[in-house]
Amino acid sequence: MLFLFLSVLSSSLISLFMRLGEKKRHSTMGMFVINYLVCSLLSCLFAGRIAVYTPHPGMGLAMGLGTAAGILFLLCFVLLQLNIEKNGMAMASTFMKLGVVVSTLIAVFVFHERPRPVQILGILLAAVSILMIHTDQADSAKAGWKWLLPVLLICGGVTDSMANVFDKIGDPAVRDYYLFYTFGAALVCALALMLWKRERIGIPELCSGILVGIPNYFSTRFLLLALSSLPAVIVYPAVSVGTIVLVSLFGLVFFKESLSRRKLVAMGIILLALVLLNI
Repeated sequence: MLFLFLSVLSSSLISLFMRLGEKKRHSTMGMFVINYLVCSLLSCLFAGRIAVYTPHPGMGLAMGLGTAAGILFLLCFVLLQLNIEKNGMAMASTFMKLGVVVSTLIAVFVFHERPRPVQILGILLAAVSILMIHTDQADSAKAGWKWLLPVLLICGGVTDSMANVFDKIGDPAVRDYYLFYTFGAALVCALALMLWKRERIGIPELCSGILVGIPNYFSTRFLLLALSSLPAVIVYPAVSVGTIVLVSLFGLVFFKESLSRRKLVAMGIILLALVLLNI
């Protein structure tokens, strides 16, 4: 349970630190480069050595899954940042963590897990809450950006599922290398995009990247550790619920974000849905 709590805390701090100093940053991709550089360095540190490859039966799988996860990580981070700017921190993080519904569906069709009736009810309630938020007229000024929320949901769910895929078919002995390939691939992609956009890294990007990178690495590491000791059907909903609550509190306390009554009801339904997924 300790790893669950630490994963929740780390995931919540990612959204908080991405929001801090956003007005001073001139290069979002520069922040991502520093973020993934920090994650890669931490992966090397925990691996105990810096080696791109070492002979091991599970290394090829770790490299393939890690590279795919890294590309998805960057895509998901870009979507999260854009949603935070356009739809608010609470809604962006809620939809990202609501990707647990996608993770559940992947577990059903890929790993042939069978959800219980209460879990099916949870998925249906989650869908209802999405429709409530998507049709909320309180944000008519931002209506053109609502489509980004379900896109973030899907991307978040698929990205989270990569950890479960590695836990199911990967070798725990190369866990640190899986993390290294994950963040290394994301670093290369972020660097390429930064150079393509001709952006530069300044002090604000450096500070934000370091602040985001530390909890970003540990959120993934703690998630893997939690999955190694607890069923995914417990880990994913628990992390999602905890992160939604913490991020919403951060948004209200630190940034004075307001939520319409309709959205508050929808978030309540989301929490109920995630609890049902956990039963």
